[in-house]
Amino acid sequence: MSLAATAPQRVGWTWPFVCSRCGRPYPSERLTYRCPACDGLYDLASPIRYAPGATPRNPALGISHYQVMSLPRGSEWVSLGEGSTPLVGFELEGRKSYFKCEHLNPTGSFKDRGSAVIVSALAASGVGAAVEDSSGNAGASFAAYAARAGIAARVFVPEYASGPKQAQIALYGADVVRVPGPRSAASQAVAKEVEAGAIYASHVYLPFVLAGTATVAFEIVEQLGAPPGSVIVPVGQGTLLLGLERGFQAMLAAGAIDRLPYLVGVQAAACAPLWAGQSGKGPGSRGLQEGETIAEGIRILHPARGDAVLQAVEGTRGMVVAVEEDEIRAGRQALAKMGFNVEPTSAVVWPAFQTLCAELRDPIVAVLTGSGYKTPW
Repeated sequence: MSLAATAPQRVGWTWPFVCSRCGRPYPSERLTYRCPACDGLYDLASPIRYAPGATPRNPALGISHYQVMSLPRGSEWVSLGEGSTPLVGFELEGRKSYFKCEHLNPTGSFKDRGSAVIVSALAASGVGAAVEDSSGNAGASFAAYAARAGIAARVFVPEYASGPKQAQIALYGADVVRVPGPRSAASQAVAKEVEAGAIYASHVYLPFVLAGTATVAFEIVEQLGAPPGSVIVPVGQGTLLLGLERGFQAMLAAGAIDRLPYLVGVQAAACAPLWAGQSGKGPGSRGLQEGETIAEGIRILHPARGDAVLQAVEGTRGMVVAVEEDEIRAGRQALAKMGFNVEPTSAVVWPAFQTLCAELRDPIVAVLTGSGYKTPW
């Protein structure tokens, strides 16, 4: 079945985006994921605002109380109760630090924050079906929220994606399309469907996701009662790190914090283009290849917003680091011994924390992004 047939002919409201290249506003006549004038990426038209207490907190409506996006009058927020994840303290060498447990979101990853915003916008626009590509977590999250909204979903995944993730996507009723080859092949496959007219619910190209992930920053500060000194996150496309930077900037503008934390992105050395770019590595160097890694969620060779991610890191005096496969395996084991069952993609933060601990400003928060139940040991 072609999902293009269910795309709305006209959209009742204009998504609040602007082209980051040519400055044109988002078109009102149709839904697209890139600027039709210059093929540029869209960004949010206005800075994210931090307005605590704007609406009462309702656990059933997840992150909607932060009002990071306004829907048309009469539209409903699509939620599975995302957000409000625990911030759990621990000590290493006498230093108090924290884990932000995003792996405890409804579908087992931080992607639920972005899905809540994206699917709410799709539903408000009358979309009946949409496609996505994913290494697993984003696809599972989109499939769940689409099911909640009554939207038909098709998810393109690399054939190597873990079995539990593929099964989770299918369980929600989505059509799973397994694509042989590297992660980039799944992106190429979904592009053909989009060219045929399907609506692309991309966690990468639609900046709604940045509004969703900004709420992680809001919660960290509210839970700590102060701004963190440093935040460590896995980085593939980098939407979590970008959302954190936008969230902390919003809190700074609102006077809720007086400084930005260092943002540290962690990549698998087998596929670490942002680390290579920040380190000045030349073409053909290690890191600029899509090598195999157990951290499948960050196996991204060409991050769509890579320049913006590096600017966010540099703007907060942070850094991007790369960790080896044996360090990732050891990190997953170490975290499990502390009571945290996370997937290898999440585990990259532990070796980075150990290596950089002495250089980072307190308190340090490491974000655990995905559940270990999705990846066999």
